[in-house]
Amino acid sequence: MSGPRPLVLSGPSGAGKSTLMKRLMKEHEGVFGFSVSHTTRNPRPGEENGKDYHFTTREAMEEGISKGDFIENAEFSGNMYGTSKAAIEDVLAKNLICILDVDIQGVKRIKETDLNPIFISIQPPSMDILEKRLRDRQTETEESLQNRLEAARIDMELSKEPGVFDVVIVNDDLERAYEELKDILSEEIQKVQEAK
Repeated sequence: MSGPRPLVLSGPSGAGKSTLMKRLMKEHEGVFGFSVSHTTRNPRPGEENGKDYHFTTREAMEEGISKGDFIENAEFSGNMYGTSKAAIEDVLAKNLICILDVDIQGVKRIKETDLNPIFISIQPPSMDILEKRLRDRQTETEESLQNRLEAARIDMELSKEPGVFDVVIVNDDLERAYEELKDILSEEIQKVQEAK
């Protein structure tokens, strides 16, 4: 693959991945493309089908997985999530840096492919801060929140394993975390800008 390397962003819900991603895409318009994941969960307020996620049925997703249409997929809180090969190819065909927002299971599955992305983990400074961020969102039931916190504990532990991620960014200060992310991606950003 001669174009820019894709970017795999991972980290627990509430770590700040979406905030950092949106800022990156806004500041570098025409450089990044978001690989829109599929999910069987219901849309949250303000989410758009085809933009935030491809909202789909369990049956359709299971069929796509069995046909090999997905590079990675996982189940969380009774909902399926996955990244289709077509979603990645759409972005790469435009010579953009493809951003994939996946969980730790997805990271491990993508490592088994020939995609060769840059693996970056965005982590919260602590479990207490993460819990506060998730509670402040007011989008979770208590059960769902506890499930997310448990998944976050596992994610935070696994992110420390050597060789899983190229870089781990602790999002304790949004400006610093953003600058760190931008620095890591500067070479790939330059590739896209020079090709225009």
